[in-house]
Amino acid sequence: MRLTHLGHACLLVETGGARLLIDPGTFSAGFEELTALDAVLITHQHVDHVDGDRLPRVLAGNPDARLLAEPELTEQLLTAGWAATAFPAGETMPFAGASVRAVGGRHATIHDPGIPVVGNIGLVIGADGEPTLFHPGDSYQVTPEGIDILALPLNAPWTNVQETIDFAHAVSPATVVPVHDGLLSPVGRGVYLRVVGGLLPERSALLDLAGAGPAELTP
Repeated sequence: MRLTHLGHACLLVETGGARLLIDPGTFSAGFEELTALDAVLITHQHVDHVDGDRLPRVLAGNPDARLLAEPELTEQLLTAGWAATAFPAGETMPFAGASVRAVGGRHATIHDPGIPVVGNIGLVIGADGEPTLFHPGDSYQVTPEGIDILALPLNAPWTNVQETIDFAHAVSPATVVPVHDGLLSPVGRGVYLRVVGGLLPERSALLDLAGAGPAELTP
C-alpha cells in the first residue's frame, strides 16, 4: 500500500492496483492535479472533507473515476448535477484488486442541540497481501477489527485528546498516520504529536506523512 497525505483529512491510497482519493476538502492541497484515479470517496458533507470548488476539476481530470459519498451528501451532489453514488454503511465496493467497505453512519456530536449531527462513513480499504487501512472520517463510532493502518484524526471540534487516544487503543493498529490537523498551528501540531504519539498502544508506531511525500507500507 502506498499512502500520500495531501493535507488535513485527504489521503491518496494506492493498493491492489487501485488509486483512491479520500476527502478532498478545503484544507487540503494538490489533489486537484491527480490523474488515473479509480474513485473519489467522501466521508461526509463538511467543507474540510469536500471542496465544491475544486472537486469538478478532479472529476474532469479523471473521467473514469467513480464519485462515492455518504448518502446525505450524495443527495446534495445529485441535486447539484454531479454523478455521485451513495455509499451507505454496510456496503463494500471493489476497485481493481482492492475493496472499500463503508462503516459507521453518523458524524460525532459537536454540540447538542446547537449543531445538527450529519451522516458520516468510515472507510476500510484493503487488498490481498497488503495492509488494511481505516479512515474514520469524523467519528470514533466504530472500531473495526484487523486494521493495520489507522488514519487518526488528531484535532477537531468534535473530540479531545483522551477520546483520540482511547480510539487508537480500541483499533490497535500497527501504524498510526495522523490526519485531520488543519486547525493546528505548526507548534500546536507538534504538541499533539508528542502527546498522542507517547500514549499509543505498545504495538502502534506513529508515521507522520505531512510534507513527507508518498510512503510504502507493508503488512
